[in-house]
Amino acid sequence: MDTNVLTAPAPAPRRNRRHAPEFKARVIAACLQPGVSIAAVALANGLNANFLRSWVKAYRDQQRSDVTIGVGGVPAKRAAPTLVPVRVQAPSGEPSGTIEVEIRRQQTVVAIRWPASEASSCAQWLRDLLR
Repeated sequence: MDTNVLTAPAPAPRRNRRHAPEFKARVIAACLQPGVSIAAVALANGLNANFLRSWVKAYRDQQRSDVTIGVGGVPAKRAAPTLVPVRVQAPSGEPSGTIEVEIRRQQTVVAIRWPASEASSCAQWLRDLLR
């Protein structure tokens, strides 16, 4: 018995397409127009929408890293953040004011005012009272 075995030709190896910088710039500019869909621009130019979205994202990231402050509007790189020493003063003296406590037990109401400077002794007194 004679059988012919047909084999499909091996697919050509995939090659990464290279796009001219002018083409990329034109397509990215089209995507940045208000009300324009990235997917529509990609479809119109024969590109994958996710691929085009990565170009737009890279462009926006680059724009964020550049600042146009230089002479004549020439982009200048952002300066690295610097730390500025700050002095913080501790509160002077003792706390002012009063601690006000109101305890209600059945029909008895006890209202106590205690100086805030003696907060630790007030806490101890309350612990002893509420046992």
